[in-house]
Amino acid sequence: MKARYGKFLSLLLTLALLPVLAACGSSSPEPVAQPRPEEARQSADNTPKPAEAQTDPTAPAGKKVLVVYFSATGTTKGVAEKIAAIEDADLYEIKAAQEYTGADLNWNDNGSRTTREQNDKDARPEIGSEPISLAGYTRIYIGYPIWWGQEPRIMDTFAESHDFSGATVIPFCTSGSSDIGSSGRNLADHAGSGSWLEGRRFSGGVSEADLRAWIDGLK
Repeated sequence: MKARYGKFLSLLLTLALLPVLAACGSSSPEPVAQPRPEEARQSADNTPKPAEAQTDPTAPAGKKVLVVYFSATGTTKGVAEKIAAIEDADLYEIKAAQEYTGADLNWNDNGSRTTREQNDKDARPEIGSEPISLAGYTRIYIGYPIWWGQEPRIMDTFAESHDFSGATVIPFCTSGSSDIGSSGRNLADHAGSGSWLEGRRFSGGVSEADLRAWIDGLK
């Protein structure tokens, strides 16, 4: 009787210990997270890997043609804009630091500002527009109205203030009847650099077709 009772207790103890033994046999340590390759490289020297420099192959190289103009009344501006559109050129306006008024442009007044400037070959009106570099331009159109038979003195200011080296320069002017005369040669002399072509006069209403024919003839 005692023997049977002892076996019964042993069986109960064995059954009670089975869950504990199973748990001990199946336990394993928690997996350790492995760093990604980028993180591993950065943790080695604590310095992030710099991004590679990129270039845009479609970035424009820059235009080589420039149209420069001075226009007190807007007439020369209209012609300059047409030339710039035909040539797909950059456009630069010469603005006087002191804007010309209607009274300044009165050629019947011997005391008007423009009359005094045009009668003084040494007059150099100040330019008020932002400075421009002509470097890189290989073809430069330079336009202006004809005042008292010549280029406005502010054009002399511009010509003397810039380096036209390496560029072919084409003067053009606007007027009701006066031709371009010696104005283009005057500007070339004041500039002292660049290859200057013979200029041409246009009316304010010149057509794009006529301008294109003139430009094609230059080329």
